[in-house]
Amino acid sequence: QEQPVESGGGSVQAGESLRLSCIATTITASYCTLRVSWYRQDPGKSRVFVANIDQDGRIVYADSVKGRFTISRDIAKNTVYLQMNSLKPDDTSMYYCKKGCLQTPKYDQWGQGTQVTVSS
Repeated sequence: QEQPVESGGGSVQAGESLRLSCIATTITASYCTLRVSWYRQDPGKSRVFVANIDQDGRIVYADSVKGRFTISRDIAKNTVYLQMNSLKPDDTSMYYCKKGCLQTPKYDQWGQGTQVTVSS
């Protein structure tokens, strides 16, 4: 299985926007409904859920990003996007993409992460 690949991080001012991309190819496994998720992690802390999108299009957001972040996908490109608007300094973090199957964590794979820095 191929590891997800993130891109699009950078340094911006508060109130600005960034769009992260995650190339996540399908998982070759029987009875697997693909889910692609975004998490973020600060140094010394656990990874925190941000948003996910399932193969059937179902989307879930963390309360902290609702109304500001939008997750979407381009199936033809095997790419999931995280559009981040109205960024705050608190959004500064390393953002990770994870792909896996709803039915089991057996195939979970993480990308290497992309850094987002928001200055006030």
